[in-house]
Amino acid sequence: MTDAPASQNKMSQTSAHAAPARVVIVTGMSGAGRTSALKALEDLGYEAVDNLPLSLFAQLVRPDAILERPLAVGIDIRTRDFGVNDIDAAIARMILETPVDVKLLFLDADDDALARRFTETRRRHPLATDRPLIDGIQHERALLAPLKLRADLVIDSSRLAIGEFRHLMEAQFGLESRHRLVLFVTSFSYRQGLPREADLVFDARFLINPHYVPELKPLTGRDAQVAAYVAADPSFDDYFSRLTGLLAPLLPRFAAEGKSYLTIAIGCTGGRHRSVFVAERLADWLSQQGQAVELRHRELSSLT
Repeated sequence: MTDAPASQNKMSQTSAHAAPARVVIVTGMSGAGRTSALKALEDLGYEAVDNLPLSLFAQLVRPDAILERPLAVGIDIRTRDFGVNDIDAAIARMILETPVDVKLLFLDADDDALARRFTETRRRHPLATDRPLIDGIQHERALLAPLKLRADLVIDSSRLAIGEFRHLMEAQFGLESRHRLVLFVTSFSYRQGLPREADLVFDARFLINPHYVPELKPLTGRDAQVAAYVAADPSFDDYFSRLTGLLAPLLPRFAAEGKSYLTIAIGCTGGRHRSVFVAERLADWLSQQGQAVELRHRELSSLT
């Protein structure tokens, strides 16, 4: 039997006494929210470093380094020495040689959202100096595709308000909830498309629709009249019982696999009545089970 390498012994000793220090590498599409993510992580207690040249990356987290605080590193196509293969190699080397928990966060948004942000801020896309803006966005998307596939987490910020984005960052990377599964329940409208961040999607369109009741139409699933109307559907109790019966054994399994964030989406036609009521009821049930829950109504947020 051969002796274990010193670095391996050190890693074993570190894990025996405390959880490894966390390093979050933040990258993704230009305009998708990298700066906002780094600010959110800094507020959570991370030391944030942006646009560090890759040639200095290895010096930031050395095998003998002791991180007093978790570290967030921002990298994008403007970074000196940027290269997808180089980043991948640097991450692999860090995982192999250092006693740290490394996560790669990729921030994304659809082309229309990115184009709108660059137009509104009058910023120039780094790859669109000599070409139309949309061409630069699509070129960057093609370049970063392998990095997106490599990511531990992809966040699509296309329709996230800044407050919702910060809540998402806290739920995923907050140090206090590091080993706890955080659930994010959202209602949505099928007309507006599925939430891209959804892990589990459930359809509520078969329930009776308050939209066709004149006095209920202007209300939402948060109102008692609408809640009572939907709950009176003969199918509701069985539907909700089966929904919670499905989730109850799944959630511990997700937590055991190390998943720290799970998005459950409930949809109906307009995203105002049935899905809102079911999401509210589900979030309440999850809280009663001792789960950490965040609740969002996607289509209602645009009305406030």
